Amino acid sequence: MDSGKTKKIVVVVSGLDEEYQYNIFRGINTFAYAHNMNISYVAGFGGMVGSTTFDLGESSIYNLIDYTQFDGALLMTNTFGDTEMRYRIFSRVLAAKIPAVVFESRENPEFYDISIDNFGVMKTLVNHIIQHHGAKVINYVSGPLGNPEGKARYDAFISAMEENGLTVDEKRVFYGDFKSYDGKLAVDEFAASGLELPDAFICANDSMALTVASSLDKLGYKVPDEVMVTGFDNTFSARNSTPSITSVKRPLYLAGEKAAQMIYNVIEGLPQERSVILDAEPSYSESCGCKNDSNDDLREYKKLTYRKSEDTNNNIHMINRLTAGLAEATQPSEFFSVISSLIGELDCEKFSLCLCEDWQEAFPTASSALVQNTYSEYMTAPLIWDKGKRRSVSYFPSRNMFPEGFEQRGCVNYFLPLHFSERCLGYYIFTNSEFPTYSLLCHTLSMVLSNSLENIRKLTHLNKAMDELNRLYVIDQLCNIYNRNGFINIADDMFKECIAKGSQIMISFIDMDGLKFINDNYGHNEGDFAIQRIASIIHNCCEKDCICARFGGDEFVYFSPNATESDAATLARKINMALDNINKLLQKPYTISASIGSVVTVAKEGDTLYSIVKLADDKMYEVKKLKKNARKSERI
Repeated sequence: MDSGKTKKIVVVVSGLDEEYQYNIFRGINTFAYAHNMNISYVAGFGGMVGSTTFDLGESSIYNLIDYTQFDGALLMTNTFGDTEMRYRIFSRVLAAKIPAVVFESRENPEFYDISIDNFGVMKTLVNHIIQHHGAKVINYVSGPLGNPEGKARYDAFISAMEENGLTVDEKRVFYGDFKSYDGKLAVDEFAASGLELPDAFICANDSMALTVASSLDKLGYKVPDEVMVTGFDNTFSARNSTPSITSVKRPLYLAGEKAAQMIYNVIEGLPQERSVILDAEPSYSESCGCKNDSNDDLREYKKLTYRKSEDTNNNIHMINRLTAGLAEATQPSEFFSVISSLIGELDCEKFSLCLCEDWQEAFPTASSALVQNTYSEYMTAPLIWDKGKRRSVSYFPSRNMFPEGFEQRGCVNYFLPLHFSERCLGYYIFTNSEFPTYSLLCHTLSMVLSNSLENIRKLTHLNKAMDELNRLYVIDQLCNIYNRNGFINIADDMFKECIAKGSQIMISFIDMDGLKFINDNYGHNEGDFAIQRIASIIHNCCEKDCICARFGGDEFVYFSPNATESDAATLARKINMALDNINKLLQKPYTISASIGSVVTVAKEGDTLYSIVKLADDKMYEVKKLKKNARKSERI
């Protein structure tokens, strides 16, 4: 083990669960553990579900990277079909002024590169199909032409066809994205075209070739008897399928190990050539009609296949339980607890869940839609699961990437995005776990976590909306005290309880004096102002366990579940004194006053809240009538 300072290396890649990436990673990780390197894989699963907005969310993880935090970068930009994304990555690495090794690309002379001769070996393979097997009509299943490898292999196919005097029929070219499902789509497109069966389907990688072969078999075409199929990469699945796939052997493990050594040498100031080219060679096998001498040992094949099947079944079982548990989570704390209880089954040393500080907020407005797939300046890590122990970090700058900082030791981390559509929710980090690379379910896990977070976010806002609707239903908007609905909902239960206990209650009905005069002479704004002042006074006089409300336009009601006759007089005195004080303070050209009628009684079976309120209302009118008579006498 190298005892020097830990070297922090970022690896930028698209996808994790393909055999190409897996074998490259194995080479990188072997060298990293042996040379005290902290490796951070940053990966999204773009192009997997056929949704542009979903892909925007997946690509958000690349916006997280602060390249200045690293000593060097390994850029697997050959796994990206998006040219613009590749150039954006290149420009940010150049701006950070750190050394970088690029796979399968010489687009930037500033970077070191490692590659194989895609063009030469693919041309050799195509020539074999044409010259050795006599193929004249060929369908080509291409990778993305924006990808250097995809373009080189496509150009090799075109060159071989032309040199052999064969015409490339554009109708027989399917432009895929290196994904397995593209093979099915290519065969579906051929089947719908009405074209005759070609002599061969030449595919830009094994993933597509395997699906092409199985899709042709489902249509009744025999490989290679009726149609040949070739791939590229010589993956485990391609070697051991039936028929085994003619392909291209690439030293992927060695490429990963060499790339790690290149960046190590550059950082350490050791001699390092700028370009490394590794040899590759065709592997002719059963799918083109050649004899197969390269099948893996049957015992080893059965052992590995069983292990993959067992691991997949265990992962499915765990994710099913996780999905069921998260479906019952209604609060963030419940969400974190469910993950914490199950994540250890994925054989990881450490799991960090990092969320945008505003992940629970409402969706941004249209004006800010352009920044939906970026991370907030500060993140929170509510769950850090570390060897079975759980802790959290309240806030950390997103540029730090790790909630607790880089570990000064040789280790491997996988950063994966959490998002709903194009909107960032956060990301999670696996440390020292093979689950992201050996399992086909890592992307499924990401979607389960993301969808559950979004459900909790929506549920939170739904509850807030319901609370607000309930508030609007029971609260008077002008006076900010209970309205008639609120009063009836609460006071009716109190009233029934008083009947059961035989308690003496008080209901007071309060009516503002002279509202029409204020509205007619000073305007409705002044009328509303006066109503608000009375409401505020009544609310301030409302004792604990009592309730007051605006019952109508200028009418208010007050309910006390335990009261005496003296309480009625006390309430009237307190309200009138407060009115006198507010009039002296405001010096309005009008007087704010009210008439108060109170009923103190023991409610009996058969009584209703409304019937007692009506009695208090009648009393209030008696008070108001006495006031009017008194004013008439004064004028006389």
